[in-house]
Amino acid sequence: MSIRVFSIQFSRFNPWVSTAGCLGKPAKNPKHHGFPLEIENLDLACGAIDVVPRLRQTHETAAFPQLARQPCREPIPHGIHEGRGEKNSYDFFDLNVRGTFEVFEMAASLGINKIVFISTTSVSSPDTLYGRSKILAECIAEDYRKYKNMNVIILRPRAFIPFWNRGVYANYSDWARWFWKGAVHIADVASAVILSVDLISHQHLGRQLILTLDGAYEYTDGDLAHWDADGPGSTFKKYYSKYYDLARSHGLDPTIKPTKLDISETVRWLGYRPSYSLANLLSELAAYGDSGPPQPPQA
Repeated sequence: MSIRVFSIQFSRFNPWVSTAGCLGKPAKNPKHHGFPLEIENLDLACGAIDVVPRLRQTHETAAFPQLARQPCREPIPHGIHEGRGEKNSYDFFDLNVRGTFEVFEMAASLGINKIVFISTTSVSSPDTLYGRSKILAECIAEDYRKYKNMNVIILRPRAFIPFWNRGVYANYSDWARWFWKGAVHIADVASAVILSVDLISHQHLGRQLILTLDGAYEYTDGDLAHWDADGPGSTFKKYYSKYYDLARSHGLDPTIKPTKLDISETVRWLGYRPSYSLANLLSELAAYGDSGPPQPPQA
């Protein structure tokens, strides 16, 4: 069976996966953020799977099945957050709830029954517009899985907006302060997506599967349980002593204990092994400073 891929982000058809967030290369148009990764050779990972995107519901995408069959002239904005308080409940419903329904309904109408749906760990914050809208989106995904016999994996990554998104982070240190508390790198999210595609292309799950995505850590569970037992900054120095002064000079607090999430089920189902950790961040900071490492090539 050939792969049916519907992409209206780029001017040509490219394989990509349903995504919520900022997975991949920055868009050519600086006004638009949050585009999926153009993964080379993703078709090799897909096998017999159909891959569909997640898009916002707009006047232009109302005729979604028709647009899905042809290149789009302009990128479609994707991704919504409430850090600046610029969006209201209608905006969140429009993208995260109605947008999710549109994609699952389109997939069902075209006979597509395998979807990797990227949600968020923010479902644990139902008191926020973003978290609430993602809870509803997951309910839609589960509804189609149960009643349309779809093969669906829901991934819940921590926020993974990349350091080069200057609409969110002023510089690399700004991004590092966010990552410092515990996070997942965009490259690890992309890896989990490909692993998920491989799984549902070879196995019908027949059940709800929600998997958490977190990054890699040098810190052990014991380190976290007895954080800084030998004094402020002692746990950090155990692994990154040569970077202690560097971290302080960039406003990074070595005494902050990161929050580590349980990814045991993700490891069991996908064989997921995140690779980017604080060691990588500090190495990049030492090499490139506030500019950060080179950005990926433009899409």
